[in-house]
Amino acid sequence: MKKNDEMILTVTAQGNDGEGIAKVDGFPIFIKDTVAGDRILAGITKVKKSHAFARMIKLLEPSADRVEPPCPIAGRCGGCQLQAMSYEAQLRYKEKKVYDCLRRIGGFPEEEVAQAAEPIEGMDEPLRYRNKAQYPVGRSKDGRIIAGFYASHSHSIVECMDCLLSPPEFSGIVEHVLKYMEENGVEPYDEVSGKGLIRHILIRKGFGTGQIMVCLVVNGKMLPHAEKLIELLTADGSGINICSIVLNINTESTNVIMGEKTVPIYGEAYIEDELCGLRFRISANAFYQVNPIQAAAIYLKAMEYAGLTGEEEVWDICSGIGTITLLLAGRARKVHGIEIVPAAVKDAIANAKLNSIDNAEFICEDVTKYVRNITSPAEMKADAVVVDPPRKGLSPEVLDTIALIRPSRIVYVSCDPSTLARDLKLLASHGYRLTKYKPYDQFCETGHVETVCILSKLSSAKEHIEVTVDMDELDLTSAEAKATYKEIQGWVQEKYRFHVTNLNIAQVKQKHGIIERENYNKPKSPNSKQPGCPSEKVKAIEDAMRHFQMID
Repeated sequence: MKKNDEMILTVTAQGNDGEGIAKVDGFPIFIKDTVAGDRILAGITKVKKSHAFARMIKLLEPSADRVEPPCPIAGRCGGCQLQAMSYEAQLRYKEKKVYDCLRRIGGFPEEEVAQAAEPIEGMDEPLRYRNKAQYPVGRSKDGRIIAGFYASHSHSIVECMDCLLSPPEFSGIVEHVLKYMEENGVEPYDEVSGKGLIRHILIRKGFGTGQIMVCLVVNGKMLPHAEKLIELLTADGSGINICSIVLNINTESTNVIMGEKTVPIYGEAYIEDELCGLRFRISANAFYQVNPIQAAAIYLKAMEYAGLTGEEEVWDICSGIGTITLLLAGRARKVHGIEIVPAAVKDAIANAKLNSIDNAEFICEDVTKYVRNITSPAEMKADAVVVDPPRKGLSPEVLDTIALIRPSRIVYVSCDPSTLARDLKLLASHGYRLTKYKPYDQFCETGHVETVCILSKLSSAKEHIEVTVDMDELDLTSAEAKATYKEIQGWVQEKYRFHVTNLNIAQVKQKHGIIERENYNKPKSPNSKQPGCPSEKVKAIEDAMRHFQMID
């Protein structure tokens, strides 16, 4: 097999990004825009050691699951990978994708995954669901200023004024911006030369309020003739509620869309939306779920899984602008939202005030550093932890930190089943069990899927499959039984970044009247001397013992 070979193939499966997969003598070939069951004439485009890529030259026999894509540029735009697949087939594909990742990457037993699974929840109408769109701006080959979307795996703009995943009014807004640019000599940004002003047009809409923000990402610090753009957008007469127009400054030579600084030129630097009975303030680069209909369902399922009674202390890690945090606050005694992005924390604090919620606090810090700096064991307490990380998932350090604070349950909201499965595998190694999970089609017509799951802390011996017993840990007093030597050593290592010995721990236990066995407390020979435990290690071990409720 080599590049430019042509062959007849039958597509038998869908890949991770929604592409079709065919096999020749067990050798996989990935073909974009094909559906399992298609029989095609394919042209090989690239051959590697373990797999190849091909393009569909001609569709010979369509799959029973194939439909006519509703969008005329579906094959050229890199946004929607599944428009040629019936919606019922899309849901089956995504449900299986989550299941397979939990089995293959997570290593969870088939019976456990099957028992934990809840059916995928799709949408009644899988189009026009996005509350946010980003349009790169450039020039066409014939010199016109255009906007649209990048073709798959490239920065070539496919012209598109009306994306079928976005609200219809977005197309009129883009037309107005392009008209303003043409009439006032405002150039689109050119990635090669680094010249030009307008890089992207970003539009956000609050589905609950109807409020719309227009954000121009600019390679500069000002917009010439800004008043003419404002007039075009706000004097539209169509009833579109544009209440915020902002400039986002990005003068770097980078593929990152948004810069750090945003300046309002009309209205406020944010819009507001309503979700699950709460009101949220959303700035230009804030994280806010793009599908508010499914987001509401996902958040309510997260609340259900958390099982709060009003008495719990809850941590929301990767809390963003506080959407989940503030919902949790209505069902918990106290919620701590932990987020590393300063602008998101600022929005979250404003959102708490906007909703008159006073039992939620927001911390702008990496959660691992935050835990490491906690000095009081009482501050380490979390009955439940909720996480909603970006697509890359959580780092091993964050997962270890979650295990360190020992919540009885963990709710994980994920937008990538492969990183979800990877993270759950590590949490399972810390003694957590996958109890329930439910996929949601939050990104209809694409290969992505959202999942909510709940993990519970194993608490009884019968739930454990494998137990390792250290003979030195037998014959424990009731205080000792609350934590092993290894657990205390692990806690101190994580918190203080130094090692304590079994003898150090035994000496501190003896200080607090916890009886120790003679092999720890007595010297090895009559003439030998035992070193005293250094004061900094005494403090660290005492902190660990308080954490494990061995001392007051």
